[in-house]
Amino acid sequence: MVLYTTPFPNSCLSALHAVSWALIFPCYWLADRLLASFIPTTYEKRQRADDPCYLQLLCTVLFTPVYLALLVASLPFALLGFLLWSTLQSARRPYVYSRLEDKGPASGAALHSEWKGTGPGKSFCFATANLCLLPDSLARLNNVFNTQARAKEIGQRIRNGASRPQIKIYIDSPTNTSISAASFSSLVSPQGSDGVARAVPGSIKRTASVEYGGRHPSDEAANGLASGDPAEGGSLEDACIVRISGDEGGRPPEAVDPPSGGQARNGAGGGPQGQTPNQSQRDGDSGSLGSPSASRESLVKARAGADGGGGEPGANSKLPYKSSVAKKAAVRRRRHPDEAFDHEVSAFFPANLDFLCLQEVFDKRAAAKLKDQLHGYFEYILYDVGVYGCHGCCSFKCLNSGLFFASRYPIMDVAYHCYPNGRSSDSLASKGALYLKVQVGNTPHDQRIVGYISCTHLHALPEDSDIRCEQLNMLQDWLADFRKSTSSSSAANPEELVAFDVVCGDFNFDNCSSDDKLEQQHSLFTRYKDPCRLGPGEEKPWAIGTLLDKDGLYDEEVCTPDNLQKVLESEEGRREYLAFPSSKSPGGGQKGRKELLKGNGRRIDYMLHGEEGLCPDWKAEVEEFSFITQLSGLTDHLPVAMRLMVSAGEEEA
Repeated sequence: MVLYTTPFPNSCLSALHAVSWALIFPCYWLADRLLASFIPTTYEKRQRADDPCYLQLLCTVLFTPVYLALLVASLPFALLGFLLWSTLQSARRPYVYSRLEDKGPASGAALHSEWKGTGPGKSFCFATANLCLLPDSLARLNNVFNTQARAKEIGQRIRNGASRPQIKIYIDSPTNTSISAASFSSLVSPQGSDGVARAVPGSIKRTASVEYGGRHPSDEAANGLASGDPAEGGSLEDACIVRISGDEGGRPPEAVDPPSGGQARNGAGGGPQGQTPNQSQRDGDSGSLGSPSASRESLVKARAGADGGGGEPGANSKLPYKSSVAKKAAVRRRRHPDEAFDHEVSAFFPANLDFLCLQEVFDKRAAAKLKDQLHGYFEYILYDVGVYGCHGCCSFKCLNSGLFFASRYPIMDVAYHCYPNGRSSDSLASKGALYLKVQVGNTPHDQRIVGYISCTHLHALPEDSDIRCEQLNMLQDWLADFRKSTSSSSAANPEELVAFDVVCGDFNFDNCSSDDKLEQQHSLFTRYKDPCRLGPGEEKPWAIGTLLDKDGLYDEEVCTPDNLQKVLESEEGRREYLAFPSSKSPGGGQKGRKELLKGNGRRIDYMLHGEEGLCPDWKAEVEEFSFITQLSGLTDHLPVAMRLMVSAGEEEA
């Protein structure tokens, strides 16, 4: 299948579209800024609390008439541009495909040629997140702002989090046999340009060898360097094992150099780039991650405060590190006694992230900034997905679908479908489903190993359960058609082997609200497994909500990834900062209402995997599942991630 690298089939139409948008943009920008000035966020309200009231009034009096005058003057040009723009949309393609050519050993072509479908198996990591990258005036309705700067910062955080080395920490203790990895995956710095694994001084005693088996990218992507980030010599496939001896005395053991004799170093990175007031630094803030060493710095600060040693004086004076770092790492990831996989609340995106599915990337300029940042890690990206204007029986679409996909593996086929039954404000966006087929390997017999990923964003209005159920039906039907149309295999002579089938996205319903019973019982959950779900209306005890209480996004307790992680690990914190189902019970305000509710918040962002249609001799099992706080202050949703292990099934005797 030919993937579209431009939104229009020829340069003439592209030029006309550029002219039409140039006529529209001044009016669009002025209207957006004018509306945004009357919708302050809670952060701005706090910032303005110290300003004299007459200054706010003066700013409003001065700038509002100017914006209005310019808006009126730009209207005739915008109308002309709109007529031309809407006419061109019938020829527009439903997405734009971007590939950053990478000739290194970790390029997509090299990655899919590594796995032959044999051996112990292969793990694939998926993540999904709702970013709320709307025009600024609309984003403020969700209490977030500065869409363009947020897009750049989000891309940097995801890229830096995913490119860390993957480290598993085993706790030597008679009472604790859990594994902790993601939150402290940066305890060992990536390899330097000389290929030597470098250790970071910290409260970790490493008794096992540190081995890396990944690539060494020779050059950082041009956009990454342009952003001001330090060049990273780390491997995307880095992985090692760290063993921690249990210490009940509260003082962790000293660090031990690796057998290779690599010299220790502190992480020293530059300040975060593209920072907005949404993510201003506070004491102990390690969440901006403008440099790959930010997570290591937080660890060094924690130890310096506990030992009274050097480091940044007073930088961690407010951090509640009262126990050893080793003990704290042990509680970040837990395995429930009845659970077959690890799960955690993590301050970072998982290391070696393979596929990223995003929703609400509506703003085209923000999508371009996000793409430029993510291309420092992902080679293949689809953005600006959706349709505009009038299409068939659908209403007029002012916004695209908001779907965005990034992959380290080559994309073979793509299909997009718009839901035709959107209602009210949701009908203005072309919400739909994006289907992708990716190649992840080749067998010794030259059979392709492929995987299917479906990303969607369902209807948002809470009272429209029947619309969401219809969209789930369409999601399954379109996926069946996509697999049938893109499959080149036959039962007698299979040319492809399917390794996984994943469905993810923002479903806009949860598994605990009484108003969502219709969706909870949908047949999708019989065909696909939800790792967080026991059954309709019943969640697993460790699962938490993914929708944050927007009024508390800028509270000091949750303003950084580390702080939000700590808060969400406690029941009281979840009740305070997660959104819960609406309740008809009379209560004394929001907090009083939440005290009456059970559960861990509304989980509306899903990650599902299927077992039907996979290679008969293989099975895909969840290895890890995490709720991620790395985007704190940048969106009102928690990203979720899942790592699948695809391996050969047990051979019959």
